[in-house]
Amino acid sequence: MTLDLRLAVPVAVAWIVVGVLIGAPEALVGAAVAAWAATIATAGWAALGRRRHEAVAVALAVSLAASALLLTVAAVQYPQRQPHDLVAAAHSGRFVTVTAVTTELLHPGMKNYGVTVTEVSVGSTTIDGALPVTVFGEPPPGERIGIGSGLTLGGTLVATDPADDVSFLLFVSKPPRLVAPAPWYLEWANGLRSGLAGAAAGLPGSGGGLLPGLAIGDTSAVSPALGAAMKATSLSHLTAVSGANCAVVIALIMLAGAALGLSRRWRIAASVTVLLGFVVLVTPQPSVLRSAVMATLVLVATSVGRPVRGVSILSLASLILLAVDPWLSRSYGFILSVLATGGLLILAGPITRLLAKRMPTWVAAVVAIPLAAQLACQPVLVLLNPSIPTYGVLANMLAEPAAPVATVLGLVACLILVPLPAVGHAVAWVAWLPSAWIAAVAQFFAGLPGSAIPWPAGAPGVALAALATAAGLLAAFPPRSRALAVRRIAFGALALLLVGYLAVAGGERLRVQLTQPGDWQIAVCDIGQGDAVLVRSLGRVALIDTGPRPERLTRCLDALGIGRIDLLVLTHYDLDHVGGTDAVLGRVDRALIGPRSDAGDDRLAHQLAASGAAVQQASRGLTGRLGELRWEVLWPRSPLAGVQPGNDASVTMRFRGAGACRSGCLSSIFLGDLGNEPQARMMAANRIAGVDVVKVAHHGSADQNEGLYAKLHATIGLIGVGADNTYGHPTDKLLGILARVGTTAVRTDLDGMILLSARPDGGLTVWTERSPPELR
Repeated sequence: MTLDLRLAVPVAVAWIVVGVLIGAPEALVGAAVAAWAATIATAGWAALGRRRHEAVAVALAVSLAASALLLTVAAVQYPQRQPHDLVAAAHSGRFVTVTAVTTELLHPGMKNYGVTVTEVSVGSTTIDGALPVTVFGEPPPGERIGIGSGLTLGGTLVATDPADDVSFLLFVSKPPRLVAPAPWYLEWANGLRSGLAGAAAGLPGSGGGLLPGLAIGDTSAVSPALGAAMKATSLSHLTAVSGANCAVVIALIMLAGAALGLSRRWRIAASVTVLLGFVVLVTPQPSVLRSAVMATLVLVATSVGRPVRGVSILSLASLILLAVDPWLSRSYGFILSVLATGGLLILAGPITRLLAKRMPTWVAAVVAIPLAAQLACQPVLVLLNPSIPTYGVLANMLAEPAAPVATVLGLVACLILVPLPAVGHAVAWVAWLPSAWIAAVAQFFAGLPGSAIPWPAGAPGVALAALATAAGLLAAFPPRSRALAVRRIAFGALALLLVGYLAVAGGERLRVQLTQPGDWQIAVCDIGQGDAVLVRSLGRVALIDTGPRPERLTRCLDALGIGRIDLLVLTHYDLDHVGGTDAVLGRVDRALIGPRSDAGDDRLAHQLAASGAAVQQASRGLTGRLGELRWEVLWPRSPLAGVQPGNDASVTMRFRGAGACRSGCLSSIFLGDLGNEPQARMMAANRIAGVDVVKVAHHGSADQNEGLYAKLHATIGLIGVGADNTYGHPTDKLLGILARVGTTAVRTDLDGMILLSARPDGGLTVWTERSPPELR
C-alpha cells in the first residue's frame, strides 16, 4: 500500500515553521509576507514549469501557502495574546484586577488552574480580551466549580515566553470570588461531571479515582502515585480522551440511528451534534479537538461519498487546528496526539502483518497497536522524561482490552446518574472492575525493578531515539528492490547506535558512581522546579520538602540509597514543595508541617499520620537532634500574627553541629519560599549567624532581603530550580545579591543533583551530577 503524503508533508513543514517563529514574534509579520510572496512565485513556476518538475513545485507551493497561513494567523493573534500595556504592568509588578472564565474544573486544594481572562483593570485602565492565563493560588472556597464559571481575581502578572501556550501567569494576592455561574450550555456538562466524580469517589481503591479519567478525561481524583505509575508504564494516554472515545460515541449513534431507520445523512447530522456535546462534556483539550475535527471530517467525507484516507484526514485536521491556534504547534499534548494517531495509521497495519507470521493475528494486533504509538511518540517523550519505559508495550497489551469497557460503561454511568441515580451507581460499580484492573496493571509494572531505561536528555536523546526508530523500521520493512542490503545497513546502524548509547549512558553512569561521594551531608535532588533537599548525619536523614512529583523524588532517593526518612519537613503546601509526598508515605518517622489553610492541606497531614508518621505543626522555637546536628525552627511564629499560610509562613529550619563532628558538620539554613518582608521579620525574631550553606528562598525569585544573606555569609547558596522555567528563576537580582555577599550559587537546572560534604579542615566539597567535585 502506497501512503498518500501530498498533504502531510506541507502540513509538517508549516507546523515546524510556525513552531519555530512564534518564539520570535517580532519576525512573524515579515516571515508571513515573505511566505506569501514565495507562494505566489512558486505557484507561477508550477503553472509555467515542465511536467517533470510539476509535482515538486506543487508540493513546495502548498508548503509555502500553509506556512504563510499559519504565520499570518500568529502575527495577527500575538498582539492580542500579550497586549503591550499588560506586559508593562507585569514587568513593573503592578496590582491588577481581572475578570475571568474558568477553563477547567476547580476543586478544593488546587494550587494552580487555567482561566480565560476577559477583562483586566490596571489602575484606571481597562483592557478587554480573551487571554489564556494560569492562576497560582487557591480557587474560591466551596465545592467544585464548573468550567465556564465567572471569577474576579486580584494579584500580579508575569509575562510568559511568547511561545508559551498561556499568555501570563497570575499570582493571586486577593482572594478570588465566584461572580457568575457557568452558562446553560456548559452547566449541563458540569453537572454530569460532578455526578460521575461523586459516584466514583464512593468506589474503592485506585479504580474509583481512575474511572472518571477513563470515561471523560477527568483526572482530578487520580492520586499522584497512580498518575506517576500510569506515566511510567505508558498508560497515561488512556485518560486522555482521543480518537477511540470519539469513535465509540459515533459508532453508538450511527448504530442507534440505523436501528431507528434514519437515513445516512440524518445519522451523520446526529453524530456531529452528539460529538459536539461530547467535546463539551470531556472539555476541549488538544487531543479531544484533534479527534473531534478528524471525526467530523470523516463524517463529511462519508456524506458526500468521498474516500477516507487516514493520513490526509489527520493532516487536514492538524492544519485546521493550527490555523485556529498556532500556539498548539508547541503543545506537547497536541504533538503527541498527532504522532500517536499517525503511528497507528501508518505503522500498526504493517507491524501486525509482520508479527502475524509468528503469532495469531489478534495477538499481533494487540502488540502492534501500542508498539506503533510508542515508536511514533518516543522521540518526543524523551524530552518530557529522558527514559524508555521497559514494560510499556506489555502493560498496554494487558490494559488496553479493558479500556473500552471502562470508557463505555463510565460514560453511560455519567449520562444516567442524574435521571436514574440507582441505575447509574450500579453501572459505575461494573465500570469500576476494568478501571481497577488498569490501575493494578500500572502499579504492578511501575513497581518492578528496571521499569525505565535511562536515556540521554535533550536534543541528543531526541536524535538518538529518532535514529534508532528509523533504523529499526528500515530493518523490519526494507524497500523490496534492495531488501537485503538495506536490512544489513539498518541492523548495522542499530548496532552502532546501541554501542553509542551504552558508551554514553554507561560512561556517564560510571562517572557518577565513581565520583559520587559517600560521605555527603546535604543532597539537593534534581526534581525540576521545586525543592527536595536531604540532610544526613550519622545515618539519620531529614528531607525538607518533596518536590512536585513522586517519581522524581523516588529516583533521587533510590540513587542515594535512602530508604527511611527520620524527619520530614513540609515548609508549605505549594505543589512544587509537597507534590512528591506520596513517594515517602510509610517511610517517615516524624513529620513537621507548615501552617495549613484548607481541607486539602489537612488531607496531606492525615495521609502522613495514617502511614505511620508522627505529625506535628512546626513553629518557631521547636528543636531536635539529627545525628550530630541540632535543628531548630526559626519561623513561623505561633500564632502567625498577621502572616498568611503559604510562602510567607514557610517553615524555616537551621542545622548546626552539636556533637563531636569528627567528620565535620555543615551548618545550614533552609528558607522555604519566604519573601523579602517575612525574611526581615524572621531575621528580627532570631539571632542570625553565619552558616556554611543557605537554601535560597523561593527558587531565586527577586523578592529577597539582601541584609539576611549578608548576615548568613554562606559559602554555598543552593537553588532548586527547573530548566527553562517560565518564572525567570533564579533572577539576576538574587544572583547579584549572592555575588555581593560572597556566596557561590549552585543550581539544579545547570548542575543536576548536588551533594555537599564537610572536610576535616572546616571547608566543604561540592559534587554535582554534571561537573567534577570542587573544594570550597
